Amino acid sequence: MRKTAAKKPARARPPDANSPKRGRSSAKSAGAPARRKAARPRGPADGEPVREQSDLARPRALEVARAGLDKKAEDVLVIDVRGLSSYADYFVLMTADSDRQAGAIADAVDEKLKAQGASKVGVEGYESGRWILIDYGDVVAHVFNREARGFYDLEGLWADAPRFTVEG
Repeated sequence: MRKTAAKKPARARPPDANSPKRGRSSAKSAGAPARRKAARPRGPADGEPVREQSDLARPRALEVARAGLDKKAEDVLVIDVRGLSSYADYFVLMTADSDRQAGAIADAVDEKLKAQGASKVGVEGYESGRWILIDYGDVVAHVFNREARGFYDLEGLWADAPRFTVEG
């Protein structure tokens, strides 16, 4: 007498990734799609007036721009990336004529913000001077030489963002 294996029912879909019993089927999730509660967007309650959020990063962005202008940075541009970027509120773009000037601009920015009690999250590119990035969390300063600024084209990358120039 020959034994035959019992047929397993065919699975309609893979197990729900959010199920506590991963890899196992349950009677609830075997055929029906998982139900999820609709997420309510965060913000003011229905009927509550929308309050304008204070912009604490803008003065810091202007200080970065002024520090660059004090060291003769050119084409100083502030890009407002609030709502477009999750890691910063403003980018400040500046152009230097030489790698040495780029370093001097970066030093001036750091000294001015350090005097105001701001601490930098990180610095990149200081050794080469082609593109120095100084991250203050809500404001990121970019000091480029002309060639690098044209090549990376951050203005084009963030073309939808509001912007304004700062002149000395």
